[in-house]
Amino acid sequence: MTNKYPFTRKTLAVAATCLAGLLAAAPAAANEWPKQKPITIIVPFAPGGSSDITARSVTQGLSERLGQTVVADNKPGANSSIGAQALARSNPDGYTMMVGSIGTFAINEALFKNLSYNPTKDFRFLTQAVRNPNVLVTSPSFPANTVEELLEYAKKNPNAISYANSGTGSSDQLSAILFRQQTGTTGMDVPYRGGGAAIIDLLGDQVNVSFQNLGAVQTHVLGGKLKALAVTGAERVPELPNVPTLKELGFENIVIYSWQGFAVPKDTPDDVVERLSGALRETLKQEDVTKTLRGLGFEVVANTPDEFSKFQQQEVARWKEVIQSANIQVD
Repeated sequence: MTNKYPFTRKTLAVAATCLAGLLAAAPAAANEWPKQKPITIIVPFAPGGSSDITARSVTQGLSERLGQTVVADNKPGANSSIGAQALARSNPDGYTMMVGSIGTFAINEALFKNLSYNPTKDFRFLTQAVRNPNVLVTSPSFPANTVEELLEYAKKNPNAISYANSGTGSSDQLSAILFRQQTGTTGMDVPYRGGGAAIIDLLGDQVNVSFQNLGAVQTHVLGGKLKALAVTGAERVPELPNVPTLKELGFENIVIYSWQGFAVPKDTPDDVVERLSGALRETLKQEDVTKTLRGLGFEVVANTPDEFSKFQQQEVARWKEVIQSANIQVD
């Protein structure tokens, strides 16, 4: 009788042995991570900014916890799109991750018509690392010392107040737009190439008002060179204890933070995501790391992947509404 299946017992035995070997090798290969090579943190901005500081504050702690060298690699350009695209296209093997800002992970999705990556679809989120509120500051001679006086001036002088910001689509510009929407006032946006240039003109009375990150302006406020009218956080900040929040002044919907977070490519395995997230959160909660970040105006968040993912979706929806209502778009 002819055998319909041309497999001998010897062939089947060899095949079974090979299959068993492959199955045994799979977890062994996974267990090799992160022994094979250094881990890279892409920083999609130039050195010295908030994302860069956040990345470099955790490299040593991560190296110690993971038993592997961790290095930061700056890939600036196109409002962080170059670095983000590099992460999206990288091998999802746990050896490449990125630290990005509120712009990278939330604002860009609604702001850019032809974005080269999709923050929601291309990444898995590890942890929201830090956050800091914006501060509503005015130039030295601007005739308002409280938010109430600012609103009174704005209503008497429509479109007269100039709001400096660090660029189109920046969190400080969107904070100003949301503020005007919620208070029923008007004003003129004045974009700069970075927050530093905006602050210089504020100090020189060339522009009137701005929403700037706490860390960028607290020295000027404490030195009496800028006037702080309010902060955008949910609570007052220790650095400026006498400055009220917009929330406590009755503007419940103007609770705004700039923030930084870590992500990996979307197909990164669950076990690697958990190990990276855990190591990051432990490092961020180290006393010396927390103290350093706090001194720069950051509040450590260090939440879970699920918490960060839900927060990211909320932020995308929130800023999409603000951007569309203001008809802002960048090609």
